[in-house]
Amino acid sequence: MIWNETKECMSRDEMTALQSARLVKQVNHVYHNVEFYRKKMQEAGLEPGDIKGLEDIEKLPFTTKADLRDNYPFGLFAVPKSEIVRVHASSGTTGKATVVGYTRRDIDTWAESVARCITMSGLTREDTIQVAYGYGLFTGGLGAHYGAECIGATVVPQSTGNTKKLVTMMCDFGVTGIMCTPSYLLHIAEVINEMGLKDQIKLKSAICGAEPWTEKMRLQIEEELGISAHDIYGLSETMGPGVACDCEYHKGLHVWEDYYLPEIVDKDTFKHVPDGETGELVITNLQKEGMPLIRYRTKDLTSITHEKCECGRTAARISRFKGRTDDMLIIRGVNVFPSQIETALLEAGGVAPQYQIIVDRVNNLDTLEVLVEMEESSFSDEVKEIEALNKRVSHAIQQMIGLAVKVKLVAPKTIERSMGKAVRVIDNRKFD
Repeated sequence: MIWNETKECMSRDEMTALQSARLVKQVNHVYHNVEFYRKKMQEAGLEPGDIKGLEDIEKLPFTTKADLRDNYPFGLFAVPKSEIVRVHASSGTTGKATVVGYTRRDIDTWAESVARCITMSGLTREDTIQVAYGYGLFTGGLGAHYGAECIGATVVPQSTGNTKKLVTMMCDFGVTGIMCTPSYLLHIAEVINEMGLKDQIKLKSAICGAEPWTEKMRLQIEEELGISAHDIYGLSETMGPGVACDCEYHKGLHVWEDYYLPEIVDKDTFKHVPDGETGELVITNLQKEGMPLIRYRTKDLTSITHEKCECGRTAARISRFKGRTDDMLIIRGVNVFPSQIETALLEAGGVAPQYQIIVDRVNNLDTLEVLVEMEESSFSDEVKEIEALNKRVSHAIQQMIGLAVKVKLVAPKTIERSMGKAVRVIDNRKFD
């Protein structure tokens, strides 16, 4: 299907009625097909018939990333394995992947969600879209790819890597749209200037996500490249990219509420907060078949408004994210937890469990450096021994998180101790 988004939207009453019907159907689906949800609802004294619409949403239990890990790999699948046509996965706090599964219909739903975002950014079937997210288990690459194909655009599946080659193809193929992380797009802009090809690019729009970025960075991208830049949001657990995107007015990200039911809850009490107040974003899948999640706690802090946008769309809008309720870092689109680093260090051996993670942004790309103390027995003046230890530790961390990092070995008792909670992360990036 070639999807063509318009600004003709449902009224709030019509959307509420649709969401209520789909919520009731989804609750029945998971209750009868997922043991985890059946037990959770029974523990809460609930039966499917107790959920009659949106007014009952707060009766339902939350789902967390820990629940996904505890049911690894396929414990939350709601259809037979034979109906799952694809799996994706993202990293978890312990290195165990968070696995999600999709039916054929789920892939189509996902593609349409992303297609809406692409169309809202001003791109059509007449455009050529370069996808510079990573392909594979990460949802970014294939999610963007299928969305671009859904609108009938020509797709250049570039992935990440050789930036000069990417720029060359951008010029040669007449690329008019690009989908990638915002930090990588700024790096691409630098390479375009270095190659002296700015007057040859035909780029007019970018859809960026997979990492937090600021309004200032958006304006910088638009100025550097002479394009419009749009923020896209999603997460593997609830589908992938395409849950929400901002329009030409950039006053919040429109959530596709017919597919994803958003709630904003107080991070301490977990009760709903009024529109405009900051809280944790909770998402329920209304149409997903393979592995629908009920009231999934994203840990992302934002606010919501249901007021009609200047663009004419009535879909609820969430604001730029103001932080998270956990210690997860997003580095070049990859989820990284300090506990993963700690696990890798313990497995590598020869180093103490005293470390510090330093995150920075150099030449518009995120960098990750890990300072770690050597054990007394490993502390040596032998250069070869130190180099071998550094290589072993670097490899252990890369295997754990899927990213190459710079490791700096330091002498025992060098990293400053804290009387309270250890300062494990120094994030020098600015997202205000």
